[in-house]
Amino acid sequence: MPAEFALLLVRHAIAEDRGAAWPDDAERPLSREGVRKWKRSARGLARLAPSADLLLSSPLTRAFQTAEILGKAMSPSPRVQLFPALRPDTRPGATVTALRALAPTGTVILVGHEPMLAELAALLLHLQGPLEFRKGAAMRLTSQGLGTRGPARLDWFVTPRILRDLAGTP
Repeated sequence: MPAEFALLLVRHAIAEDRGAAWPDDAERPLSREGVRKWKRSARGLARLAPSADLLLSSPLTRAFQTAEILGKAMSPSPRVQLFPALRPDTRPGATVTALRALAPTGTVILVGHEPMLAELAALLLHLQGPLEFRKGAAMRLTSQGLGTRGPARLDWFVTPRILRDLAGTP
């Protein structure tokens, strides 16, 4: 029987607006405000989950930047690994298959995009429809076998504001 592990789903922080400045959406970075707010949110998230065994990020710039900031807030700081199965156009089932191939243990953090993260959470929790992930929100699930042994358990789902409050003073 596979060991139980924690899966943290994190939506990337506030990014620059789409438009002519970023013709390739994959290159669109976090905005200055997004970086500022996420640094504080990441400190709050690190209080809830102080370490990670694996920190996986979508290869899109805004998600990778979000993951890097989070990794620096944790101790010890995990290395961010690009995980193509977190691209926004990936179907949740394909993401689960790619995760199973890693045989995750401990605490695994996935930094990605909407609507894929909400659809992934719905799949793992056996919900009828997706949940809404605000930019910078985080959810912790506990799973055994990524859905092969029944639904994951929702431990918590927090907004960016709650994460910033957990961080304390700026």
